Amino acid sequence: MKYEKLTKKQLLEKIAALERLANQLFQEQQQESSLDFSWSGNLGHWYWDIPTNNVTFNPLKLKALGFDVQEVKEPIGYDFFTSRLHPNDYERVMENMRSHLRGDSHVYEVEYRIQAKDGTYKWFYDRGAITKRDDNGLPLLLSGIVFDITSRKEFEARLEEEKASLIKVAMTDEMTGAMNYRGIMNFMKEFYSNNEDEINVSLLMIDIDDFKLINDTYGHPIGNSVMQEIVSLIEENLRPIDRLGRFGGDEFVIILPHTSKEKAYSIGERIRSVIAEHEFPNHLKITISGGVYEFQGATIYDLIRQADINLYEAKRQGKNRII
Repeated sequence: MKYEKLTKKQLLEKIAALERLANQLFQEQQQESSLDFSWSGNLGHWYWDIPTNNVTFNPLKLKALGFDVQEVKEPIGYDFFTSRLHPNDYERVMENMRSHLRGDSHVYEVEYRIQAKDGTYKWFYDRGAITKRDDNGLPLLLSGIVFDITSRKEFEARLEEEKASLIKVAMTDEMTGAMNYRGIMNFMKEFYSNNEDEINVSLLMIDIDDFKLINDTYGHPIGNSVMQEIVSLIEENLRPIDRLGRFGGDEFVIILPHTSKEKAYSIGERIRSVIAEHEFPNHLKITISGGVYEFQGATIYDLIRQADINLYEAKRQGKNRII
């Protein structure tokens, strides 16, 4: 599906639909927590005899991993499976088991990746509990059930990828590729939320000088080309942590995290100089004006408003300058 052709309303509706689908998958996942839940991915029961370390299980579990029952030497120990765990899942799985054996959790329950015979990884879901103890209360037998949830995990991954693509389109200005207003506000809100104990950010509002005259004289295709080139020049002169967004029309905002007003001014001056010296289509010479404002306990909207005030002061003083 070409998300770029969808309207903002359609994009938001699509994102909401994906959210609903994800919630439904989560509810189904919760239902799967019952040991007797009937599901096509059910690979049967397993039993771990703790004193002997022997594991008895349905042959379907081995087949799901690509093994023939005859090629695996018995008895099969618990470590036959734990040795095949994905390195990023190993400690989490083992701690889940240790927690249950200590009595910290009512059941052993975990999702994990396990390596198949061909080297690929399958997603399994295990749920079990201690079903027999000795006279001293120590666990003797742990019984459980295992599901192959690979298909579900792959579907969830595709769902997340599609959702991320939709969100990116919804947050991006179609013509320039910079963030749009929604993207700017979303980034700022996340930044405020993640750094609420110590917010350190400066804003640089930029406006292309006499851009309307360029459009009126040379036409919108040339105007659009100029704007796209300006965006490229700006992005080439930003740090990886900085963000550029099209605020509207020919006005842009540059978010400069962890940046003082002095540093933001220096960045703005560099960008202004690069654009002023650049030769645009039709040998046009373009300049920009900008306003800098550093966070001083302001809201997002106050920060934008103050930077905008400084921008228009730069315009008033003759353009082609940063204030």
